[in-house]
Formats: sequence, C-alpha cells, structure tokens
Amino acid sequence: MWCMVNTVGSSENKHWQKKWLHRKKDAALTPLQRSFIIGSMLGDGTMRIGEGAINANFKVEQGLKQKEYVFWKYEILKDWVYTEPKISMRNDPQGIAYEKSWWFRTMRHPLLTEIYNWFYTKERYRVGRKVIPEDIAESIDAFALAVWVMDDGSYSKGNIDVSTYSFLLSEIHLLQRAMATNFGIVMRYYKDRDKGYRMYCNKSETQKLVRTIYPYIVPSMMYKIGFQ
Repeated sequence: MWCMVNTVGSSENKHWQKKWLHRKKDAALTPLQRSFIIGSMLGDGTMRIGEGAINANFKVEQGLKQKEYVFWKYEILKDWVYTEPKISMRNDPQGIAYEKSWWFRTMRHPLLTEIYNWFYTKERYRVGRKVIPEDIAESIDAFALAVWVMDDGSYSKGNIDVSTYSFLLSEIHLLQRAMATNFGIVMRYYKDRDKGYRMYCNKSETQKLVRTIYPYIVPSMMYKIGFQ
C-alpha cells in the first residue's frame, strides 16, 4: 500500500517538474512584468540567489492589510509563480503563532538573475545591499513609478514622500535625475534622523506625480496618493 502511494506521489511530482521545466524554458518577461519588477525593486521587492543555486528569484511580501495589493502583484507575475500567495506565520516571544504577512516568490531564472545583478552588490550566496543602478533612468516608466509609490510612498497634507532609507545619497541623486528627466518631476530629500534619507515632492510636484501614476494605482492603495 505504501509503495502504491509513493509511486503516485512520484508520478505527480514528475508531472509537476515537467510542467515547470517547460515553463522555465519558454519563460520571457513581458514589458509590463519587467517594469513591475523594476518598480518593486525600488520599493519592497527582494531578490535572492540561495546557497547552491545558480539563478535568482523574486519575492513579494506585504502586511496582512495589503492582501488585495499582493494578489494584484501575483496576477502580473502569475506565469512565473509556482503557487498562489500564502500567509507567513511567525511566533511571538511566548511561542504563540500569529499571521504576519502575505507573500509569494517566483521560480528561479536567468532573466531574473540579470535584474538581480543590476540591483545588488555582489555577495555570492546571500543578498548583498540593494543599490540603485547608474542607468536606472532608462528603466523607470510610469507603471514602475506607480509600483514604487504604492510600495514605499506615503501621503500627508498634500505631499507625497517615499522611503529610501536603504539607499546612499549618491543613489538618491540618481533617482532625482531619473524623475526630472523621465517625468519632469522635481523630488527633494531630507535626512530622517539616523534612519537615512526620504525623498519627497512638494504640493505642486505631488500633483504632477499623481497625474502620472493615477491610472495604475490599485483601488486599495489610493490612500497613498491622497484619495481615501
């Protein structure tokens, strides 16, 4: 009886592997998918080459309240993802399990490795520091910008600011130039104590930014651009 169950499981596993090997072979990033990943890498997205792996994958993880946003992201990358988004569990100091976030990750692929090498310092087998590529302006379009704002932006009193704590000042300057060149939007920055830098638009530049990204904003994320 055990052998019969094992044989069926093995057969199903082979079928699953064959299906995904085929997908990997034929995989291609659409312009929308690539733009989405670029915007995510400016924001909350992460990529990783695991120990012993050759290629990178891409991971999405957001808070429990962002379920709609996570599934919107999943629909964009569906062809690259093995399973639907799941809830990540953690244990509190008393060892009691609780729901922490929604997440999913893509398959590993050379096309993703190219993006990984573009956005990370080179530290083999673990994620290095995420950086802003010098030629980032060539890859930021309005859709990528919208994803970046939905990931890390906030709205207050007519202004939008974006968390850029993990980036160096020289990288903030790269983003400023990209925003000015690609969209005619002036973004400034300030030092937020010892956390790092935040970029922001004043009220008039915020209006330009909202006009640029409004068509791409997910309904549940409209609060990020001042629509409650």
